[in-house]
Amino acid sequence: MSPSTSPTKKSSLSSTSSSASRPPQAVKFARRTSSGRVVSLSRDDDLDYSGEFAGPNDYVNYTVLMPPTPDNQPAAASGEPKSDGGSGPYGGGGGSNGSGMGARMERRMSVMKSNKSMLLRSQTGDFDHNRWLFETKGTYGIGNAYWSHQDDDDDYGHNGGMSMSDFIDKPWKPLTRKIKVPAAILSPYRLLVVLRLIALFLFLSWRVRNPNQDAIWLWGMSIVCEIWFAFSWLLDQLPKLNPINRATDLAALHDKFEQRSPLNPHGRSDLPGVDVFVSTADPEKEPPLVTANTILSILAVDYPVEKLACYISDDGAAILTFEAMAEAVNFAEVWVPFCRKHNIEPRNPESYFNIKSDPTKNKKRPDFVKDRRWIKREYDEFKVRINGLPDAIRRRCDAYHSKEEIKERRLAREKNGGVPPVKPVEVPKATWMTDGTHWPGTWYHPTADHSKGDHAGILQVMSKVPENDPVMGHPDEKVLDFTGVDIRLPMFAYVSREKRPGYDHNKKAGAMNALVRASAILSNGPFILNLDCDHYIYNSLALREGMCFMMDRGGDRICYIQFPQRFEGIDPSDRYANHNTVFFDGNMRALDGLQGPVYVGTGCMFRRYALYGFNPPRANDYTGMFGQHKHPAPNMQSQSEEDDDTQPLTSSHPDLYLPKKFGNSTVFTDSIPIAEFQGRPLADHISVKNGRPPGALLVPRPPLDAPTVAEAIAVISCWYEDKTEWGDRIGWIYGSVTEDVVTGYRMHNRGWRSIYCITKRDAFRGTAPINLTDRLHQVLRWATGSVEIFFSRNNAFLATTRLKFLQRIAYLNVGIYPFTSIFLVVYCFLPALSLFTGHFIVQTLNASFLVYLLIITVTLTLLSLLEVRWSGIALEEWWRNEQFWVIGGTSAHLAAVLQGLLKVIAGIEISFTLTSKSAGEDEDDIYADLYVVKWTSLFLMPLTIMVVNIVAVVIGFSRTIYSVIPQWSKLLGGTFFSFWVLAHMYPFAKGLMGRRGRVPTIVYVWSGLVSITLSLLWISISPPDDTTSASGGTVQV
Repeated sequence: MSPSTSPTKKSSLSSTSSSASRPPQAVKFARRTSSGRVVSLSRDDDLDYSGEFAGPNDYVNYTVLMPPTPDNQPAAASGEPKSDGGSGPYGGGGGSNGSGMGARMERRMSVMKSNKSMLLRSQTGDFDHNRWLFETKGTYGIGNAYWSHQDDDDDYGHNGGMSMSDFIDKPWKPLTRKIKVPAAILSPYRLLVVLRLIALFLFLSWRVRNPNQDAIWLWGMSIVCEIWFAFSWLLDQLPKLNPINRATDLAALHDKFEQRSPLNPHGRSDLPGVDVFVSTADPEKEPPLVTANTILSILAVDYPVEKLACYISDDGAAILTFEAMAEAVNFAEVWVPFCRKHNIEPRNPESYFNIKSDPTKNKKRPDFVKDRRWIKREYDEFKVRINGLPDAIRRRCDAYHSKEEIKERRLAREKNGGVPPVKPVEVPKATWMTDGTHWPGTWYHPTADHSKGDHAGILQVMSKVPENDPVMGHPDEKVLDFTGVDIRLPMFAYVSREKRPGYDHNKKAGAMNALVRASAILSNGPFILNLDCDHYIYNSLALREGMCFMMDRGGDRICYIQFPQRFEGIDPSDRYANHNTVFFDGNMRALDGLQGPVYVGTGCMFRRYALYGFNPPRANDYTGMFGQHKHPAPNMQSQSEEDDDTQPLTSSHPDLYLPKKFGNSTVFTDSIPIAEFQGRPLADHISVKNGRPPGALLVPRPPLDAPTVAEAIAVISCWYEDKTEWGDRIGWIYGSVTEDVVTGYRMHNRGWRSIYCITKRDAFRGTAPINLTDRLHQVLRWATGSVEIFFSRNNAFLATTRLKFLQRIAYLNVGIYPFTSIFLVVYCFLPALSLFTGHFIVQTLNASFLVYLLIITVTLTLLSLLEVRWSGIALEEWWRNEQFWVIGGTSAHLAAVLQGLLKVIAGIEISFTLTSKSAGEDEDDIYADLYVVKWTSLFLMPLTIMVVNIVAVVIGFSRTIYSVIPQWSKLLGGTFFSFWVLAHMYPFAKGLMGRRGRVPTIVYVWSGLVSITLSLLWISISPPDDTTSASGGTVQV
């Protein structure tokens, strides 16, 4: 407002009415310093007030000078004389309009006081000045605050072009936040990495310049191994330079998607749908009770029921799994409402009832104890029914088979004129369902069309699509009182894809892709969570935690959310590093600071659109030798179908072409854009790109009909993937036993990023093999997949420019780490060779060698301590990981390299058996499986290393004692490194001893053979002299 249209009266917060000594007309904020000087906080020079402004008790903290505005002066019409009357409410003039202005200001201040709780920012609790200005019709000027000309009109929307929604909650409410590792930890960590790298370079340079002329072969082997170890350490260390932590805001998620609003008057959930996949293949190795508990934890998860769907893929087509799932759905009708009523955690009944803590903690309902006692009895009966299913199915099949035999004999007799036929009637022994029909899957006595590799596709919706509105229970609902509790169940479907001879079904990856297609027809949730059958939901809010990242600003660029794997049933000492915390809490957390963690096969929430092979809506190219130049990727993808099939989308790399061959199902292809739209973040702020309007997902899902189910059965047929891009560009990628890593790599290669979500309460928990043999076979499968990746087009050397440099290093390390086993095996034999020959890897243990060795060891120790600080792992876990790295490297990794080379060179395919999820036979000891010794060829190399080093220590010690000039330094060096090897092999030795130290006979036999062979070999290589001098005499040999 110009000075010509308003009076120039001044006001202050002083009670003095005089205006003669007022300061200049300007907005000035000032504060009094401890010395008494008034310092300006505005753009003016420092203020030096005197007179009434210099009193010792006036304006102790602040001096606020109010500008001339219409609120502290008469608002006279243009051309009327302006009055210099008495002070108004804020020291302004009176006059004819003074009382009106005062009343209007009082009204505005009363509005502010009455709505003070509404004027607080939802995040910080601070006073929201922007909203207060709106409530009082105030707007910002330049260095001032003036009132609108239309301040007498209360219709904001029509006159000012504004509405209340323009000012409410305008500050963006992030659903997630990034928590950086403190600089006090990360900066020394990075500095130590650089120092150790320099020390390694200087040490290796010194080693190369100072060969051991007495044993040049020993020096050569050691220097080659040490150079490779330094290279391997660098590959592992570089991606760890930027670890981060993340946190979610579930309250903000609820406010955005489930609060009542003009677009959502009923407060229905606007969250996108989630399809949960559970995979199983063999009920003998994956007990149905374990799978049923996983399904129950999913059905009871805290997520909108109408937005959730669960699918189980039974790749073995076993009737035992089918009927166990039917029993689980029946039990879920009481278990799920019980969990909702009493807020049960965890919602896996087996885990919940095995909790050692007080179950009544934080439970306030008076009927909790009664309900828990009843549901516990129901669960025990449920377990008995599951355990009795095999016998019940066999009895049923025998009864139906007897009836069929009698029927066939009667028919044969009638056809033969009432005379029994000469040949006995043969009736195939079928597997029967409870309704008296043949089971379409695998029979107990396999025949054509009814075996594991030859059966029809099966799809059974066991729990229908729920109502869109909550269905509340009654006091007598299933015996328990479920009044006010939603008793709906999410949709649940049993799926077993069709299998026929002559087709490559691609193991788990093929089963997952079949589920992707079937779920797109039935529910088409824009997000997919995949779990192994033994990994259950431990935190009922896990889906909401993951959705915070997907629905946050920039979430449309996230392809998947990987949760850490946590395990139960591991022995307290974690002998074989089954928890794998160094990887899940260290490496994966560090990758989250780059382009995201790798996909590890379970506990991962995918964006369906990204699984279909499409590129992200926005991506960056990283050019330069180290990817230091970042710029937006050109020619971003278009969803138009008019693109030239022969033209790449962003570059010539095949991973960046648009997927087009989805199969011949139009229903499936029509579901793709729907899933893409529903997976977008909420466009509730101008900063959200590629968002969807609020309220777009409030429409209820239509119920399933027969044509829809028939279409879903068609897309799981064995021929559907012929001449399509499934497994090559779309869905889970085929061609590797570690399809999970390859699938995640392809998404990162297109420019997507992933997120690592570590929740306060573990999101999922599962089981891991604690038996040494099973653990080594598991590691063998992972390492073999890595070797396959290295020799395939999925090698990180061939990645696109959309992959960050350090992310490329991480994926490169995934393919290279098994080859370290070759050098590790050689290095483990070097101490023994030193003791046998009397030589060492260096000429003498001089000061330079010891100083370098000390620096490298100290820096490694300090790095480990700092890594423990930012990752949260324990020192004992770090040491167990180091031990099993040596055990696995000398056994499973070495075998994986050999198998991988055989596959690449000779084309010999590699097959693996399913890891057993069942517990040991001793029910009284949950760790009984830990002590079971199952001999395998993977034991040979570690056992040989142990025996050779023990024999070498004995021989070296004996030679040094009886020699004329004892060389204690060489003995000390060789013995130290031998004990270093044996210390890492200690868990392996304990595993061989079994329970109570009973060593298997084959261990003694193998040790004796190795010792005798070694002795004979050494005598032939270095035969003894005719005479040996010892202590001044001669000893005849």
